[in-house]
Amino acid sequence: MRIEDYALIGDMQSAALVGRDGSVDWLCLPRFDSPSCFGALLGGAESGRWRLGPAHGGLSTSRRYRGDTLILETVWDSPSGTVRIVDFMPPRQINPDLVRIVEGVSGSVDMSTEIRIRFDYGQIVPWVRRLGDSIQAVGGPDATWLRSPVDLKGGDYRHTAHFRVSAGDRVPFVFTWHPSHQPEPARIDPFEQLAETEQMWLEWSATYKGDGPWRDAVMRSLITLKALTYAPTGGIVAAPTTSLPEDLGGVRNWDYRFCWLRDATMILDALTQAGYLDEALAWREWLLRAIAGRPQDLQIMYGVAGERRLSESILGWLNGYEDSRPVRIGNGAATQLQLDVYGEVINSLYMSRKIGLPPSLPAWKLVRKLLDFLESSWDQPDEGLWEVRGPRRHFVHSKIMAWVGVDRAIRAVHDFGRTGPVDRWRALRRRIHAEVLEKGYDPVRNTFTQAYGSEELDASLLLMPTMQFLPPEDPRVIGTVAAIERELLSDGFVLRYPIASDNDVDGLPGGEGAFLACSFWLAEAKALIGQRDEAVELFERLLSLRNDVGLLAEEYDPRHGRMVGNFPQAFSHVPLIHTARVLAPHAPKSRRRN
Repeated sequence: MRIEDYALIGDMQSAALVGRDGSVDWLCLPRFDSPSCFGALLGGAESGRWRLGPAHGGLSTSRRYRGDTLILETVWDSPSGTVRIVDFMPPRQINPDLVRIVEGVSGSVDMSTEIRIRFDYGQIVPWVRRLGDSIQAVGGPDATWLRSPVDLKGGDYRHTAHFRVSAGDRVPFVFTWHPSHQPEPARIDPFEQLAETEQMWLEWSATYKGDGPWRDAVMRSLITLKALTYAPTGGIVAAPTTSLPEDLGGVRNWDYRFCWLRDATMILDALTQAGYLDEALAWREWLLRAIAGRPQDLQIMYGVAGERRLSESILGWLNGYEDSRPVRIGNGAATQLQLDVYGEVINSLYMSRKIGLPPSLPAWKLVRKLLDFLESSWDQPDEGLWEVRGPRRHFVHSKIMAWVGVDRAIRAVHDFGRTGPVDRWRALRRRIHAEVLEKGYDPVRNTFTQAYGSEELDASLLLMPTMQFLPPEDPRVIGTVAAIERELLSDGFVLRYPIASDNDVDGLPGGEGAFLACSFWLAEAKALIGQRDEAVELFERLLSLRNDVGLLAEEYDPRHGRMVGNFPQAFSHVPLIHTARVLAPHAPKSRRRN
């Protein structure tokens, strides 16, 4: 399967990827960042999968989500009849469940299923036994149960079945995980859970009152962001996958199943602007717990419950997606210094409060502590927004976001009556602003650069007017947008920064696709500087890259005409929402996100 051939289902604690061939090729339980029990996405069928579909095989005729929900419906048409599979994960009560219901639509269709359960990223072949109408698999700390009226037969470390469905038939399968030391989990009624899951999603989606030409794209993006939220804590993962390559066959393969502060703040901005304040409140509480301690110890990412130790390791027994190795779990970038994160967090807390979140004294104390750190460290080099694994630099975006942090703290004093050393903060804000204009701007080319003293460009510079560092009509902003269009476009899409053999910025070999978030940023920036028609044209071209169920990966590779990178990617869906809001027909021309 291509990356775009997958669809997402989940229960706000974990998620599965279901291919157009009816195969569940990725599922980690019980959490997003747990080891997989179906890992064919990264290691082939022997690493675990669950295929369910017509006996003749082949890709589905069509598929869709049922309305504004995360319930997937996949349809196969054949000469003998039509069959539909309904896939979903009910909101969790005690144990996680994956439900698959085969529905006969017309005629009769011969069906087959094959399930290979492999724990610990495909490394453990479990002990499997039949207990009545159930198949139990046990391996180390993990146990699963598969319950169905269909008779499954074991052999060759897998279970298979063949059966026929006719019009009106509904055949359920329920796959349940639980800790192996606990007793058999309680059964659920798959049909009752289907109705309850649909009701839950429709009630949640009804909060969004937006309309306009891109309403459906925005709603699907909001649902995807909700699906990436870890309900017990309020943490939000960047993506539910690891090691989907940024370059097919290359080494740029990272684990995204963690909570990046930067990504989460952008997600929260999108959700709160759409009316979802409960998620903002839950995230604020997660944040206060996760980063409790000294501000200099702040990490750029945490586990879904606030874990700090995210050590990176390589799973050598997995071949990787289309032989893209290594397959990594954990993320070594967790220990990097990225100064922009401080500004992102402060900005998010300010915006959430402005939109309607109740005041929080602990949150303001956190802002004061973060400002203390910025005051002493904003002028240091860092690894920057893109988590480069080359040498630290004075990245211009990092300095701009440090300015944003100071600016939003000053605004909080004015807007919400908070207390702080405003005069000192104003002086710091002026100092940062002046240095960026002096050292980060190339007057000959009329553009800001990636880092002080660098001639390279960086797509993150497109966020300057959005973050109000400079007004959109400033000639330097317009010049920067034009320079990025000249130098960072690849077949009409925006690269993060130049990658060449003599460029040591990120310290990694190989190339990558066009970063979708950057292309959305360009559309938003063009709208803000008055080029609305061009912005709409680019935005609609980006929307056309979504797969058939409205999902986006991290990047798009124009060379191969397909998605690359982890999937679905929150960092792609967030700017989709922002750009649609800026481009809305009723939006003022100068409308900004913050």
